[in-house]
Amino acid sequence: MTNEVELPECGVARFLMLFDGPWATLILRELMHGPQRFGQLREALPGISAHTLTNRLRLFESRGIVTRTSYAELPPRVVYELTALGWTLRPVLDAMNEWGVNAPASAFVPAAPR
Repeated sequence: MTNEVELPECGVARFLMLFDGPWATLILRELMHGPQRFGQLREALPGISAHTLTNRLRLFESRGIVTRTSYAELPPRVVYELTALGWTLRPVLDAMNEWGVNAPASAFVPAAPR
């Protein structure tokens, strides 16, 4: 039995169903560096709460973007990494980076009040 979800026709709207909010793409950016432990991700993303990071990683895992590997060690070790589907997001993040680096500084400054 599959859950039928009405998906938007627009690909951008579909993308935002998974990657909305300020942390989603930044988590992906960090995982593009290779497998990461939870603590490494927290350290690389100052300001993210453990709750938010956990929820995002669980969502990405449930949608096939990230795998979670738990090792039976003391202390326990859990590693997150991108799946093949997750790696297909590389050109998207590269394009976002390119735009951000090349956009004029004025694009990031609020307009003066009128």
